[in-house]
Amino acid sequence: MIELSKQVQKCFLVGIDCPQYDCEQSLQELSMLCETAGGIVVGSTSQKRDVPDKASCVGRGKLEEIALFCTANDIDLVIFDVELSAVQLRNIEDVVPCGVIDRTMLILDIFAGRANTADGKLQVELAQLKYRLPHLLGRGTAMSRLGGGIGTRGPGESKLESDRRHIHRRIDALERELDALAKRRDVQRRSRRENEVKTVAFVGYTNVGKSTLLNKLTGSNVLSKDMLFATLDPTTRSLVLKNGQTVLLTDTVGFVSRLPHQLISAFKSTLEEAVYADLILNVCDISSDNYKQQLSITTQLLLELGCKEDKIITVFNKCDKLVGGIGIDLDPKNVVVSAHSGYGLDRLVERIEEEVCSTVKLNVLFPYDKMEVLGKIRQNGTVVSEEYTENGVLVEAYVDKKDLYLVTDLIV
Repeated sequence: MIELSKQVQKCFLVGIDCPQYDCEQSLQELSMLCETAGGIVVGSTSQKRDVPDKASCVGRGKLEEIALFCTANDIDLVIFDVELSAVQLRNIEDVVPCGVIDRTMLILDIFAGRANTADGKLQVELAQLKYRLPHLLGRGTAMSRLGGGIGTRGPGESKLESDRRHIHRRIDALERELDALAKRRDVQRRSRRENEVKTVAFVGYTNVGKSTLLNKLTGSNVLSKDMLFATLDPTTRSLVLKNGQTVLLTDTVGFVSRLPHQLISAFKSTLEEAVYADLILNVCDISSDNYKQQLSITTQLLLELGCKEDKIITVFNKCDKLVGGIGIDLDPKNVVVSAHSGYGLDRLVERIEEEVCSTVKLNVLFPYDKMEVLGKIRQNGTVVSEEYTENGVLVEAYVDKKDLYLVTDLIV
């Protein structure tokens, strides 16, 4: 019995230094994505351009330089940090002596390897097919010609049309299946609303510690690794708050800069957990040099999905990695935590209580002629402690917010 070890691919990265984004940061992220996919980054290069070349993304001279490097270093795969058109991909493959993919292909490959649930696998396949469809055109002259006269008929045309029809049929079938699953999730959400179960969604850039936070708060063992896209399928766990109320915490797929639109549309089911949540925890790695950019990307995506800004709380995670403290002014509504050390987790739970619970914790002194009000507080809320004094009963309780008007003048 012979065990065959999987050969690790040697990869070379190519970036476009254009004004739309920071090329160096983007290449660093691409390198992490490559390692997540199981590749080894041997080298990288970039070319300063206002826009990518329409024919080959980079100039002809740069492309030949890349080809020489690949030949000399036995490179298996060249990864471009932009989305390539079918024509660009064909022209690059004509020059480069190894495989060629782009940023979107790489992310789709990672997602394909990480999808575990039936829902996740359907979404990955849908995203891959939507990406593949426009890339059928331009793959060779014979495949590009449309029939209609002498010299234009042949197997190339029929193969292209056959592939397109097959992909369209499969996309339609996948969308029907995903719609059925969406209706099922909608029924589950309505059931939770009827039972007054509150939901909290963890969102944020990939690898900022969302899964680790979920594990720390709920005592669960959701997969959490120091890698991009460790979480792909949404995971939900319950958390019992101090007032006895149970809330559901949902871990969602992480974001990256320039997330392919195919993934945003295909992973609607994952992202809609944030849209319909009662509270969104936007988790950010405060120790990262790019945390402001990460926060901006996540916030922009949430707003595009229709999330309301007033139900988003920013959670600055990994504060244990900071040296010299936090050099920013924090909004009082936001929280600083360390999922690794446990710092700030109690405050985070308090913030969740404040935002999603129907009760608020108060110290109230009930005069003896107001005991009927105390009875209502006991009925609708939760009494933590009682102390009988000469002026009345001093109570620490979780008071239902709809009963606050009864105790406004009695709060200590």
